[in-house]
Amino acid sequence: QVQLVESGGGLVQAGGSLRLSCAASGRTFSSYAMGWFRQAPGKEREFVAAVSRSGGSTAYADSVRGRFAIARDNAVNMVYMQMNSLRPEGTAVYYCAGTSGPHGVVRPGQYHYWGQGTQVTVSS
Repeated sequence: QVQLVESGGGLVQAGGSLRLSCAASGRTFSSYAMGWFRQAPGKEREFVAAVSRSGGSTAYADSVRGRFAIARDNAVNMVYMQMNSLRPEGTAVYYCAGTSGPHGVVRPGQYHYWGQGTQVTVSS
């Protein structure tokens, strides 16, 4: 099993940047493909980005490609997401998630482990 704790959310103006972090517990962190999701009020949870077990492959939702960057450091059990050029529609709770399945899956049901989420608010 792995436990996930997100941090780094906050209030930022449109066009600004934030870096989210996800700390994972457990000795088998590198055996999980990881992802970030977000959920805005009244909306379904949606895929944002994914990183493979080695960190060598990444995937992004079309809405964030070119602005967000996901990375992981297996030596310290961390996943990161750098978010640049933030937009008001990016306001949501952001969740870190882990899957024992394939890298790059986009449905929440395909992920087995979830953090508690961190709030990101982008003001216009």
